[in-house]
Amino acid sequence: MNTHTTPTAAPSSINLVPLRQRNRRLRGFTLVELMMVIAVASVLLGFGVPSMTALMNSNKLTAASNALLSSMRLARSEAFKRNGKVVLCKSGDGVACVSKGGWEQGWIVFHDANHNGEHDQDEVVIERANALPASLRVTGNSSLAKYVSFVSTGTTRLIGGGFQAGTVTVCNQSATGGEARQIVLNVVGRPRVQKVAVGSCA
Repeated sequence: MNTHTTPTAAPSSINLVPLRQRNRRLRGFTLVELMMVIAVASVLLGFGVPSMTALMNSNKLTAASNALLSSMRLARSEAFKRNGKVVLCKSGDGVACVSKGGWEQGWIVFHDANHNGEHDQDEVVIERANALPASLRVTGNSSLAKYVSFVSTGTTRLIGGGFQAGTVTVCNQSATGGEARQIVLNVVGRPRVQKVAVGSCA
């Protein structure tokens, strides 16, 4: 009886990579190449920094104008709710209304029970807003220079009883001006924000 055996395959050969090839080091930058990279990076950085600064300034304007807008809306809402006069005024200490300086120093919202446009000791402070960044200037026109006064119907009234309307401009301090925000308050007491440009911002 013949026995056939299947021939076994010969072991495959193993390719060994020479040690000096596996340990081959990468070639580094030359001094000229490094100087070129630095030069290109400097040019790109020169374009990027002004754009970043403009974006940051724009964000500050938006945040500041939205904060003041929110306080105006709160004062109007509280006048409805309390069926009385609620005033938003400039205040550097969070207690007393002031006539000097801009709105950037901060402000308060309070229930003006005696209708004199000033925060008296027994009157409730509804909201206090801290000072804005030092680079900002916030200026109201003549009727909104010191305070905004809402009556129970939600409309604005001067202390003397006349309609109160106007604008408050928020800008980055600069002799050359630039982008700004303007809060527009209409005769029925509704505020809104719009983008504007100013020639200067002192």
